[in-house]
Amino acid sequence: MSFETAPVYISPYDLYLFGRGEHWDLYRILGCHPDEQEGRSGYRFSVWAPNAKAVSVVGDFNDWTPGESPLFSVGVSGVWAGFLPGIGQGALYKFAVEQESGYVAVKADPFSFYTELRPGNASKTWSLDGYQWGDHEWMDARRERGLPLEDALSVYEVHAGSWRWKGQEYGSFLNYRELADELIPYVKDLGFTHIEFMPLAEHPLDESWGYQTSHYYAPTSRFGAPEDLRYFIDQCHQAGIGVIMDWVPGHFPKDEWCLGRFDGTALYEHEDPRLGEHPDWGTFIFNYGRHEVRNFLLANALYWLKEFHFDGIRIDAVASMLYLDYSRKEGEWIPNEHGGRENLEAIHLLKELNTVVHAHFPGAMMVAEESTAWPGVSRPVYTGGLGFTFKWNMGWMNDTLSYFHKDPVHRAYHQNKLTFSMIYAFSENFVLPLSHDEVVHGKGALISKMPGDMWRQFANLRLLLAYQWAHPGKKLLFMGSEFGQWNEWTSRRPLDWVLLSYPNHDSIRALVRDLNGLLVREPAMHKADMDWSGFEWVDFSDYQASVLSFLRKAADAEPLLWVFNFTPVVRENYCVGCPSPGLWSEVLNTDSEAYSGSNVGNAGMLDAKPSEQEGGWPYYLQMTLPPLAGMAFRHEPYGETS
Repeated sequence: MSFETAPVYISPYDLYLFGRGEHWDLYRILGCHPDEQEGRSGYRFSVWAPNAKAVSVVGDFNDWTPGESPLFSVGVSGVWAGFLPGIGQGALYKFAVEQESGYVAVKADPFSFYTELRPGNASKTWSLDGYQWGDHEWMDARRERGLPLEDALSVYEVHAGSWRWKGQEYGSFLNYRELADELIPYVKDLGFTHIEFMPLAEHPLDESWGYQTSHYYAPTSRFGAPEDLRYFIDQCHQAGIGVIMDWVPGHFPKDEWCLGRFDGTALYEHEDPRLGEHPDWGTFIFNYGRHEVRNFLLANALYWLKEFHFDGIRIDAVASMLYLDYSRKEGEWIPNEHGGRENLEAIHLLKELNTVVHAHFPGAMMVAEESTAWPGVSRPVYTGGLGFTFKWNMGWMNDTLSYFHKDPVHRAYHQNKLTFSMIYAFSENFVLPLSHDEVVHGKGALISKMPGDMWRQFANLRLLLAYQWAHPGKKLLFMGSEFGQWNEWTSRRPLDWVLLSYPNHDSIRALVRDLNGLLVREPAMHKADMDWSGFEWVDFSDYQASVLSFLRKAADAEPLLWVFNFTPVVRENYCVGCPSPGLWSEVLNTDSEAYSGSNVGNAGMLDAKPSEQEGGWPYYLQMTLPPLAGMAFRHEPYGETS
């Protein structure tokens, strides 16, 4: 069979938009798509390689022979295109790009929708269309509801390759459909509102966890075909669970078959290593100032939201994009045109990205992992912000884990590590992350960070989780932490599910389930998460006893009073102020026997007494504080006890 190529037509308007960096459906023009010419079916191929002498398609259909199936230059656009008849779905292919020097580099398609399973890296001919979605109610409701700033939002972060295996051997991963059968009911039972996957775009090395992306438009073939990922997300939506994707626009790997030096020149990256190479990760950095490169990334984000119905995108390592001197010493970076260290092109990209996403997909969230004090990360672009919906609160995470790592006898001297977060808690729309980054590279699992004997470690973990859920901000917890996995996470083995046969571990999971239930059920826990009106200190001054208390509030809803004892000392007859008379029911106690605690508490109910203290709270509750525990009390108007 002949595999000679024929020219294809690409409209001048498509090329014009691409040249401006504003073709939001660029992946429908470039790449590989099923097509038909003169009654013959096949695939049309197109690729951007403006500095190439020639480009051809090579694959298993022409014995990988460069030049046998040439593409044709489309005017002065830098795009090469052609139609190959007789090729069916699933054929392996690459582009043979002849450089100015005469060297022929064999490159994977930057826009391929599916790839062969690693260690191979060829692209596959594949159709983008055909899947029939069943999540119309979810998508319509998300669009009508808008951004989830006032919603209960609790995220379960997952590494798809190590959550659970179907065998004992490495590589016996659950595929996307098997994950749908097992992960969705698990998350639904625990009450998480969203699943956040670590990067699912194709990547050559398992140990990179997806953060060295090789094919930006292809879901990794480790877990199945693109339709299988669509099925997973579809089933999540029908079960009432949202899905967030981790995305890596900050850098890409240097493998020869990848994006780097694509046509023999620095096409996607900068030529100068002071701009174009990342010193920490040994990767290339995108040239955000080039319209076509910016379009590649913008269209990619829209692709995942449109074609796969993701509910949000979490952008990795935003700080590395914002600063030209990120991880660089003096003399290793080039200032911007104003002499500053801000990456103006990256800032423009992020603002445009968030503006376009929010315009095209109302209700889809954009989340920044940004670790500095850059102002306005989650503020609208029209007010001077970057336009993200949420920002990870890395300061809260570092301070909180530092505090919990200390023996309780020393905590009295470090209470500011807990109270300081409220100075800036509403300067951004924050997510409180206890993510994969905190349980790898020698940091240990969450429970292993806790001081003391085993009882105290479990009590501290329960206390930490209650404090995270009580604190203003949306919640994120990495898999395994919900049942107190002892081993540090590794992508080379599944979670230690056997631990759930032990009551202490299953009780941690029960607590997470109840915390999520409280989060969803009580408006005071989520309605004013991003505003001072939703929080009020009761007492942060009792550092000697290491006790904190505060109110979570919402308009037209009863407040919740949270009290935390960060020491193993039981404190009886402890007085805590409150705003209202009547009964306050103990709706959660992390020391309850239901969570394998010592069951110290207040018999489920307290009656507020008038306070004689001038200038303080008008009422107070006299209570017993359990050891290393957090408690939540809900005000019950007379006659409405629960």
